[in-house]
Amino acid sequence: MPPPRPYLSLIMRYFARMNPLRAVRDLRLFLSQREKYELWFGILAVSLTLLLLIGFLHDSRMEAPAYDPEIIYVQQWPANRTDAEIRAQQKIDQAKKDERQAIIDAREAKSRAALKRLDEQLDRMGI
Repeated sequence: MPPPRPYLSLIMRYFARMNPLRAVRDLRLFLSQREKYELWFGILAVSLTLLLLIGFLHDSRMEAPAYDPEIIYVQQWPANRTDAEIRAQQKIDQAKKDERQAIIDAREAKSRAALKRLDEQLDRMGI
């Protein structure tokens, strides 16, 4: 048998006195005693608050970045390699590295040229 929960009966008694119809009537009575400008300012305050909350909720959504793991393969080399084999492999690896670096340098040069054109346009506009 579970232990008695006295706080539960207090909560139930509190909510038993709640009546949505009485709450609506009370709100209508309150609003009927207000001036017209007070109602408009109240509507404006509530709408601006809701607009800010909706803006924060919309801005807080972030898409998870796509997870693209970088896989690094380790090559196993025999311990009895000669220096000539090592140098030959280094030349092959260096050629691949130079190719990749040339592609990166071309992209950077293209980006720099575009930014330089933009800078010149802004200088002509006086910005």
